[in-house]
Amino acid sequence: MTSRSPLWELTLTRVRLFLREPSAVFWTFGFPILLSVALGVAFRNRPPDPVDVAVCHGEGDSALVQRLSASTDMHVQLLEDGAAASALRTGKVAIVVVPGSPRTYRFDPTRPESRLARGLVDDVLQRAAGRLDPVVVTEAHVTEPGSRYIDFLIPGLIGLNIMQSGLWGIGYVIVETRTRKLLKRLVATPMNRAHFLLSFVFMRLLFLLVELPVLLAFGALFFDVQIRGSLGAIAVVSTLGAFAFSGIGLLVASRAQNTQTIGGLINLVSMPMFIGSGVFFSATHFPDVAQPFIRVLPLTVLNDGLRAVINEGAGLVQLWPGLALLGGIAAASFVVALRVFRWS
Repeated sequence: MTSRSPLWELTLTRVRLFLREPSAVFWTFGFPILLSVALGVAFRNRPPDPVDVAVCHGEGDSALVQRLSASTDMHVQLLEDGAAASALRTGKVAIVVVPGSPRTYRFDPTRPESRLARGLVDDVLQRAAGRLDPVVVTEAHVTEPGSRYIDFLIPGLIGLNIMQSGLWGIGYVIVETRTRKLLKRLVATPMNRAHFLLSFVFMRLLFLLVELPVLLAFGALFFDVQIRGSLGAIAVVSTLGAFAFSGIGLLVASRAQNTQTIGGLINLVSMPMFIGSGVFFSATHFPDVAQPFIRVLPLTVLNDGLRAVINEGAGLVQLWPGLALLGGIAAASFVVALRVFRWS
């Protein structure tokens, strides 16, 4: 009978244990797809909603309401001054127009919808008063794959899934095994510690071969997400990301004694990346002083790399600094985890 590699047997065991947990299978494969559906439908391309405008009672208010209501871009209400102020404060309207000479626009300049409303309202009223544009312009409306929210979202969800799988699918499982005293039993077996830890990493890579095509195919079939770069480049970026987060998962689990501790450590590691690494919105929204720190977060590097390949057609040569960083994180975290890992 031909003997097989201990690493192969350990990896196969990890895969079998994973498949016996329906909840783990759902969170790995089903949840990202459901999240993509929900967010893709919520933020699908559609005509912009009309902005809500309040006109205060005053001399000439009826003419203002009539002129503004002629635009399909606005929903106009005639309100008393107090009611209009309350509606603006609570976000029910984006701008309040006060009749008179001069006419007054009340709005919050920190709200993008209010600044948009100010421009729309002023344009309509100025044109109604006879304004002519000194320069004739034409409009060319462009809506194509690559610029939509779903095109931004799908790579972010792939990166998020790789991070969560590495941290929870490896770190939490190891500590749970330790708390059940199963690791202590493995000490007595002729098993290499490196083989044991690598089996978790290789298990994640095997499942990545399934996860990645499923999410990419789902985005392409249901939301027409076009892949402008090569599938090979996506595979390389995703694999290095999986190595990096697998190593981090091993590292945080190397000494944790119970599931409460590992849960806290995983949240401590993942929460800054969940919020700041551009999964659901661009990381550029954060202050400039935070950008150098955000840019070196593993999930930021992974998401930026995936978006560059999928949406911009970037190649591996253009991404080498980020790929080198992910590879360095993977190697360093695994080496440290191997040194500090404890069976009990």
